[in-house]
Amino acid sequence: MLAYIGRRILGMIPTLFIVSVITFIIIQLPPGDFFTTRAIEAAMSGGGQDKETVKKMQERYGLDKPLHVQYWRWISGFPRGDFGYSLEWNSPVLPIVLQRLGYTIQVGGLSLLFMIAVAVPIGIYSATHQYSFGDHALSLVGFLGLSLPGFLLALLWMFLGIIVLRIPVGGEFSKSMADQPWNLAKVWDYLNHLWPPAVILGLASTAQLQRIMRGNLLDVMGQQFITTARAKGLKEKKVVNKYGVRAAINPLISVMAMEIPKIISESTIVGIVMSVPTTGPLLLRALETQDMYLAGTFLLFMTLLLMAANLLADIALAWADPRIVYT
Repeated sequence: MLAYIGRRILGMIPTLFIVSVITFIIIQLPPGDFFTTRAIEAAMSGGGQDKETVKKMQERYGLDKPLHVQYWRWISGFPRGDFGYSLEWNSPVLPIVLQRLGYTIQVGGLSLLFMIAVAVPIGIYSATHQYSFGDHALSLVGFLGLSLPGFLLALLWMFLGIIVLRIPVGGEFSKSMADQPWNLAKVWDYLNHLWPPAVILGLASTAQLQRIMRGNLLDVMGQQFITTARAKGLKEKKVVNKYGVRAAINPLISVMAMEIPKIISESTIVGIVMSVPTTGPLLLRALETQDMYLAGTFLLFMTLLLMAANLLADIALAWADPRIVYT
């Protein structure tokens, strides 16, 4: 297993290199650069910058250089932790990315835990009570969750919180807690603002995983080894939980790893609606202003996150099913 993990980690290096090249080229495809974009924005608001100032700023930050020179300037700093300089934020890229990525990982991790805690029990119940009233009711709720987009659920939560419940919603903290030092009250306020976006991002995937778990368990419960376990006199609860669920959950683990890109993509609109510091809004702004080092680093780290999630899913599969052996 350790040799397999080592090979997978080494295999990430050329993948990340290819992704870095592709993303850097795509970001550079629109005409102009960061300073020309800012000059256009200033002109639209009634201000403006002369061409000579824009040209000097381009020369200062190397934006007048050929594409391959700019790319080498970016990746040559990777070994020493230098991922470039954000022109929009006037700051090194790495601290900005790590801050937003850390919050996104927290929201995504909590969202995955929510999916597991809700989808697996509901899927088991629906499979063991097929065509019952509970099965139909849970399926209806699942289809509603699958059909409602995340931004609409975010708007509904904002409405309920502000108008109905009259509680502070949106943002990372309440206004009264934003500038306070860390204490138990601030931690509690942080958690109260963390779980709503996690639940909203997880609802659509939960509905999908619920249906997958139900279908997998129904297929497994009709197989011969389940009949053999029942013939030995084992209790139905033990047959379902020990033998049926363990075999049915394997495809679910693989599907959950593929939910990571969906969580990241949906976090863009949900983050904008709820004003939470996920990677989505900042990445969108970086792409709009052509802040290439910030946008490229965001995409590179999200690719790394996706590959790490797939690796963890493969390890979880081997743990859940001893028949799977990686060499």
